[in-house]
Amino acid sequence: MSNIDYYFSSISPFTYLAGTRLEQLAKKYEATITYKPLDIMALFARTGGVSPKDRHASRQEYRAQELRRQSVKTGLALTLQPAFFPTNMAPSSYAIIAAQIAGGGDIGGLVHSLTGACWAQELDIADEAVIRGCLAAAGFDPELVNSGLLQGAEIYAQNLEDAVSVGAFGAPFYITDQGERFWGQDRLDDLDWYLARIE
Repeated sequence: MSNIDYYFSSISPFTYLAGTRLEQLAKKYEATITYKPLDIMALFARTGGVSPKDRHASRQEYRAQELRRQSVKTGLALTLQPAFFPTNMAPSSYAIIAAQIAGGGDIGGLVHSLTGACWAQELDIADEAVIRGCLAAAGFDPELVNSGLLQGAEIYAQNLEDAVSVGAFGAPFYITDQGERFWGQDRLDDLDWYLARIE
């Protein structure tokens, strides 16, 4: 059975636009997913990237166009300048880590719910009540928001180190067991093509 290491940020609009297509691919190819939420701003700093607000105007304009296009293409509503972006991504990431360890719910649904809360519903995903609601909606105990803080913080930091060491530099980023890397939700079709070839 193949595994896909999934590096992502809970405040990434492109992670939101991925929807649950990765989970659909995993089901199609009987693959597992290891969810690795990380601090995307720290990853940019470590790998030569630049925060969106600090990019040249032409790059910011292109990003806005691409977000609009991908929103239409995927059918996922998106607000280009949500009320709570950027926000502290650590609390939601800790909750995702705790949920993955606990099991029993829909982890892909949780990731999509949290990213959608930011980009479609304009909620603050650093807010405990928002995180609790997303946990409950995905079938997890809302108390996970507090129960795994220490372990979540350790794994969250390690995910960043892992990403740097394996060559991930953006989000979402998918890496197969064979070390094949796919950057961006618009590369999920390529991941599909690759998984079909190694079956």
